[in-house]
Amino acid sequence: MYLSRLILNPRHRAVRRDLADCQALHRTIMAAFPDLPSGAEARARLGVLYRLEIEPRTGRTIILVQSRQMPDWSRLAPGYLLDTGGDPENPACKEISHVYARIEPGMVFAFRLQANPTRKIDTRSGPDGRRRNGRRVELVGEEAQLDWLRRKAAASGFELMTVRANPVVLSVTAVPGGKLIGLHPDGLDSVRRMTFAVVRFDGLLRVTNADRFRTALVEGIGPGKAYGLGLLSIARPAE
Repeated sequence: MYLSRLILNPRHRAVRRDLADCQALHRTIMAAFPDLPSGAEARARLGVLYRLEIEPRTGRTIILVQSRQMPDWSRLAPGYLLDTGGDPENPACKEISHVYARIEPGMVFAFRLQANPTRKIDTRSGPDGRRRNGRRVELVGEEAQLDWLRRKAAASGFELMTVRANPVVLSVTAVPGGKLIGLHPDGLDSVRRMTFAVVRFDGLLRVTNADRFRTALVEGIGPGKAYGLGLLSIARPAE
């Protein structure tokens, strides 16, 4: 597994386009990887997950990209990345498989997850007896969003930690991150507008099942993984 960090050049026309359209940003990210046979789900096959962030100290726009294969960021348009003069390195890419391999039950990590907490409705069976896939609606309010994260955690081999002073209160914050908007081609002459409600979760977790946790790290959590959602980032907690 590889983790890349890209610092974007906000003056570049393609960067402004991609920041306004999550489908366009998806295409730009995927252009750094080799083409797969027709019909293959490239993003899932390559394990590509990414997250757009604003660096608090500098205000720079960065993208973190995780992938099974090493990307070729030279495929980006000239000037797409900010010229940092090499300090810091831009783009930067490192191998992280050894970090994931050392994960064991009981380990505690600080985490960040930018996600699209939703629930499905209209899933009743149709006249033919087949169950409908339904449609997703966003979960509103911190309590509902944290409940969603608890369920995902239980299925993904970890638990959310609580604060020491009160074991009922989670050591996790849920911060609304606005909407992601994208225009997806839908036939030859039309496009479909996509909207994702974004919530950023930050906090502490404890690993309960290392194999399932590694799967969540590699495959992501929740819907919208092709559009900058679902990447679970971990780090050693501050002392």
